[in-house]
Amino acid sequence: QYVVTPEQILPFVTELKLEKIPGVGKVTLQKLHDKGLYLGKDVQNYDRTLLMQQFGKFGQSLWNRAHGIDPREVVVERKAKSVGVERTFAHNISTYDECWQVVEKLYPELEQRLQRVRPELNIAKQGVKVKFADFQQTTVEHSFPKLTKEQFVGLLQEAMTRQQGREIRLIGLSVGLEQGLKAQQLAWDF
Repeated sequence: QYVVTPEQILPFVTELKLEKIPGVGKVTLQKLHDKGLYLGKDVQNYDRTLLMQQFGKFGQSLWNRAHGIDPREVVVERKAKSVGVERTFAHNISTYDECWQVVEKLYPELEQRLQRVRPELNIAKQGVKVKFADFQQTTVEHSFPKLTKEQFVGLLQEAMTRQQGREIRLIGLSVGLEQGLKAQQLAWDF
């Protein structure tokens, strides 16, 4: 993570590529490039009224950001929405037994990381990621209310059905965490 102090803002945004600015996607970026705008300094030197005519409210937002003006609150620490561990192998593996041995080693690491990162939250789902030697990957996730190693058996088996004879270069385990309040159906007596 990189921190830009207040006195560094203008020099930083001056050389910032426009695609790094929040809200600038592929289409907007192409429109900006068509107008000769590539860096923050290009927007700084562009007429603000013209920018607003061409891009609407986003034109004002882009002009502000290119001048280091952003009223949004700075969030320094975000709570994790998921926790995961993975292992890339020096030599590819191919059998279920080899994969399960890796899961057996990763599971305690996942438990420890979960306790360190977000011990207060319940598990919403568990997942297994498998990356093959051709760098294609597959992920299998299912909703489980409690973290158990046994749930990874079925997830790994399902992921292995997608192997198609390919060797495996990476296995990962992850859990998705519940995010605040769940929606609840209310019962009304009429």
